Amino acid sequence: MGFLAEFKKFAVKGNVIDLAVGVVIGAAFGGITKSLVDDVIMPPLGLLISHVDFSALKLVLKDAVIENGKEIAPAVAINYGLFLQAVVNFLIIAFAIFLLVRTIIRLREKEAAAPAPPANKEEVLLTEIRDILKKQSDV
Repeated sequence: MGFLAEFKKFAVKGNVIDLAVGVVIGAAFGGITKSLVDDVIMPPLGLLISHVDFSALKLVLKDAVIENGKEIAPAVAINYGLFLQAVVNFLIIAFAIFLLVRTIIRLREKEAAAPAPPANKEEVLLTEIRDILKKQSDV
């Protein structure tokens, strides 16, 4: 099998297509989550801790060098506020995925617990005959 034929067989498999759809949906979900964190969750949280904007929190290691109103060297800083915001984003995404997976697992459990479809008459009769013969052989 040639390289291109092998690649085509791989790329058209259902799992690869499912993965591609998952990545695209995940990227869109990431944008929604970022907006949720930046625009909905962080403002009230910042308000609770004295109007602090998390994205502005940083530890300046070296101030910027400014001469004649021009920045010659930028400031060196650890932007821990951006890190905190990224952690909150991750926690929200992880929680949402947990809820999604949990729901899917419960739906699958309900499907598995559903009674089997009724057997046809021949299967019921054969099962009864098997059980009768089994009882007789035990006696």
